[in-house]
Amino acid sequence: MTTPPPQGQNPYAQGQQPSGPPQGGAPYAPVAGQPGVPQQPYPPHAPGTPIPPAAPSGGGNKKVLRIVALIVVAIALYGVKWYLGQSDAETTNVGSCMHNDGSTSAPDLKTVDCSSGDSQYKVIEKFDGTSDVDKCNAVKGTEVSYYQTGGSHDVVLCLKQS
Repeated sequence: MTTPPPQGQNPYAQGQQPSGPPQGGAPYAPVAGQPGVPQQPYPPHAPGTPIPPAAPSGGGNKKVLRIVALIVVAIALYGVKWYLGQSDAETTNVGSCMHNDGSTSAPDLKTVDCSSGDSQYKVIEKFDGTSDVDKCNAVKGTEVSYYQTGGSHDVVLCLKQS
């Protein structure tokens, strides 16, 4: 059995700390690295108060997912707007039939069934990415040239009456 240390002494102390101001009258200031002085700073809360909970992790992942989802939705909306904004002249194919809902000075071509009574023209050639109607001069059977510029792209249709 061991004997307890005398009262007021620390049995675990590694050295003696000065018990008063050092010579010269200046107050004692502990320096890190000296025996009895903590090496780590004290916690940022007062003793006896509860430690605040840590911030939840994973919140950044949700924010990134939301941003990515918004970008995907924006691209999808743009694609739908582009698709719905295309005219029949842009989406038609050679062999399709068209009906002019407009006038000769402001045509508005719509794709129709070739067997219907609304069919006025048949597409015999289509040139994408150009507005040069002179290309239809070289296409045999062309009676009417139609061009459309702007929108999503330029297109020239070489038509014959059906």
